[in-house]
Amino acid sequence: MVTMTRASRVSAAFVKLTDTLVGEYDVLDVLHTLVEECVELLDATAAGLLLADPSGELQVVASTSEESYLVEALQQQAGAGPCVDCYLTGKVVTMGDIAASGDTYPDFKAAALSQGFRSVHAIPMRVRHRAIGALNLFRTETGDVTPEEAAIGQAMADVATISILQESTVREDAVVNEQLQRALNSRILIEQAKGVIAQISSVDMDEAFKRLRADARARNHTMRESAENVISRRIQL
Repeated sequence: MVTMTRASRVSAAFVKLTDTLVGEYDVLDVLHTLVEECVELLDATAAGLLLADPSGELQVVASTSEESYLVEALQQQAGAGPCVDCYLTGKVVTMGDIAASGDTYPDFKAAALSQGFRSVHAIPMRVRHRAIGALNLFRTETGDVTPEEAAIGQAMADVATISILQESTVREDAVVNEQLQRALNSRILIEQAKGVIAQISSVDMDEAFKRLRADARARNHTMRESAENVISRRIQL
């Protein structure tokens, strides 16, 4: 079996992402592909993306596991945590040992540890000088990321930003806000559809998402379209 170097894996990941950024691509599918690649490339346990809506409130739009989704959702609801600070400051926030973080972000600390996460690295998503969200890497081991991992993580966050806001649309704040709101609205529908699938088919939320995503790809639909079909009961997954 051929073992790929990290450089080769990074190159392959960017080729894969580039292939998805053509035509009328599904931005949420791109973002989920991106967080999955982050886990593979950076030896993370889980990864997720939070985006700010036009009012500045963060929302979870992509995650690789239900555990990381719950931790990120708690930060979003509480308005406090490394990912929130990353967005607010536009700077990287790292917690190499969550358990040893003292009184910093007590709610986040309790939630992260309860899900088995021991360290987190939050990377800002920026459009020029404006932060629009954060890419978050969770690990079950303590320790900071290496400079190489940090650089790759920032590159992945930049790709996530590009996938949401194509260069030609970044000229006006109103257009930026419209693009962000569209992505956030789609995520809400997807969460509702996951709940429907989980209830009807007696599967967990991770499996429900996999079925929804597979249906979208099989039908050449966006995940939003598949979610609408599930919610309206036009299809059952």
